[in-house]
Amino acid sequence: MVQSTGSSKIRTAVFISGTGSNLKSLIKFSKTSKSPISIEFIFSNNSKAKGLNYAKIYKIKKRVLNFKNKNFSENKLLSILKKKNIEIICLAGFMKILSNNFIKKFKGKILNIHPSLLPKYKGLNTYKRALNNKDQYSGCTVHFVNSKLDSGKIVLQKKVKITKNETETSLAKKILAQEHKIYPKAILKIFNL
Repeated sequence: MVQSTGSSKIRTAVFISGTGSNLKSLIKFSKTSKSPISIEFIFSNNSKAKGLNYAKIYKIKKRVLNFKNKNFSENKLLSILKKKNIEIICLAGFMKILSNNFIKKFKGKILNIHPSLLPKYKGLNTYKRALNNKDQYSGCTVHFVNSKLDSGKIVLQKKVKITKNETETSLAKKILAQEHKIYPKAILKIFNL
């Protein structure tokens, strides 16, 4: 378990690659009195990520590194995180796989949200795979990040029912709505709040 340090909030970084809807829900959560986290830094590997707008709106420091040279980008990122005293990282639609070296530096302090009921459907195209297999349920999972893709310890899951005429788009929408709810709940659970 990650320990909360006294009354000050835990300095958190959020990594994104796209629209940042989970980032937005985490920022809103971080502003509530019951939240143990304070989002101090937003990182993206994609300079066109719409989610970067939230950095401007909420006046949070941000940085973009394109990960073309993964080693260079990760080392640069690690030094920024260290300077900013970041204690935990929340991956929110971050589409790059972090190296073992990076994960080791933040062992047990990186969370991810994944759009399936892990261990089912690790990786990409989770909605399509659930529909192709005629699953009755799909959902989302908040888990710790380890060196294997989508295999870390599960913190929280939420099931959603797949209806008869479900499409990838409608399923994605349903699951995303649940992601926004369970990511904050998972953070509260980790800090035993």
